[in-house]
Amino acid sequence: MPGLRIVPVQDDNTMQDDNTMQDDSTLLDWQRVHNEIIPTAPLSVDEIRERAGRNVLEVAYDGDLLVGNSTVRPPSEDTTAATVIARVLPEYRRRGFGEAIYQRCLARARELSTAGVETHILASNEDGLRFAKAHGFVEVETYLLPGDTIPFVELRLDE
Repeated sequence: MPGLRIVPVQDDNTMQDDNTMQDDSTLLDWQRVHNEIIPTAPLSVDEIRERAGRNVLEVAYDGDLLVGNSTVRPPSEDTTAATVIARVLPEYRRRGFGEAIYQRCLARARELSTAGVETHILASNEDGLRFAKAHGFVEVETYLLPGDTIPFVELRLDE
């Protein structure tokens, strides 16, 4: 897709000449997309740094415009499947960005696990659920995190 740039999240806390700390914008951009699409479970910068140590976090830009982000989780004690999560800001949906981000995530997930692929989507994200189901994911479970009122939907790729 011309103009689409997908880059890894960088946590580049470096001291600047004026003695201020400079956070790399990719980490903050990843946070912005996540917190806008999943307002029920906002993440702090420290939480994102922790996740970046165990997951593949990337940010997608159309030229210089932030359009989305992604997470690929390797298999864990909870599941032998890899997890893919592709997020696109609402104003950039239905332009092919989600497809490009998803295909990149899927390729990475298949490198990490031969035991399947799953995803988790906030139940109120109708676009995300429709996208996942159109790509062959089937609902496995709906669960509510402690303190939340909107459930998440776990889906598994039916291959």
